[in-house]
Amino acid sequence: MELSVPLDYAGDPRQAADDVAALEAAGLDAVWVAEAYGFDSPTIMGYLAARTTRMKIGAAILNVYSRTPALIAQTAAGLDAISGGRALIGLGASGPQVVEGWHGKAYDKPLGRTRETVELTRRILRREIIDHHGITDMPRPGGLGKPLKILTKPVRPEVPLYVASLGPANVRMTAEIADGWLPTLYIPEKAGQVWGTALAEGTARRDPALGPLETVAGGILAIGDDAAAVRDLARPRIALYVGGMGARGKNFYNDLAVAYGYEKEARQIQELYLSGKKREAEAAVPEEFCELMSLCGPEGYVRDRLAAFREAGVTMLNVIPVGPEPARLVETVKNWL
Repeated sequence: MELSVPLDYAGDPRQAADDVAALEAAGLDAVWVAEAYGFDSPTIMGYLAARTTRMKIGAAILNVYSRTPALIAQTAAGLDAISGGRALIGLGASGPQVVEGWHGKAYDKPLGRTRETVELTRRILRREIIDHHGITDMPRPGGLGKPLKILTKPVRPEVPLYVASLGPANVRMTAEIADGWLPTLYIPEKAGQVWGTALAEGTARRDPALGPLETVAGGILAIGDDAAAVRDLARPRIALYVGGMGARGKNFYNDLAVAYGYEKEARQIQELYLSGKKREAEAAVPEEFCELMSLCGPEGYVRDRLAAFREAGVTMLNVIPVGPEPARLVETVKNWL
């Protein structure tokens, strides 16, 4: 199992890059850079490539609406070139509030767009001449364009493509076509009941040449006799996603909380959050939810949590180290993996 961290995309990216460079020295394998509607991730990933030497640098995620498949492939090739072959590209549909509210694009055909982007990105990186007509037309019919191939030669003809997905159809597609899977609010003990069937069905259609599906998941990390209290730091994120990421009836994360068995709590969190009562929404998050999606407690307990994530199929543990010495936490856990 590899070890990664998400970059803090809401803070100073240069300071965050300095912090990640220190974690690389402690044994960190990868960093994931989110985008949302803040700083763009490719710029920060390029900076990280210059500040690090060994670890992988991933996008989590580039949405498939605001960039064309060709531009996503160019970003993959560019990042892979300047990092010396360390790029990981996470793709996903994001959600209608970001896609329509921020990017001004219609949130249509999310699965089809994701599948097409994966296919075209791979073909472009292999330097194929692209003549494709689907959701995206390359070249556009009736125009002056002609079929092209990428001008530069990618460092690797295959950059790993990860897909962020939650719903059964999307997870099924991910297991079929992606190199890796980026689930959110992942609880290893409940993953099988929510996604087991979809993963199995997608895997049955998977090209054996892709190899096994990689899975990236984890949570807040703290080790110590009093570390259990740190689990409460997960409350704001859970409340934000379950309560505020989308409208009533159109919130994938709320649906996930319901599938986990927190139906009543999910409804309450959303009502409170959308009413502007964020603190009350955070308080309504079940304690079990915070515990099971984190790794906070004494050494033996954290080791048990690592085993739970591994048993659920996680191949890259993505953690947020909390404490005065994050590098030491990373080094400790890396030695346990």
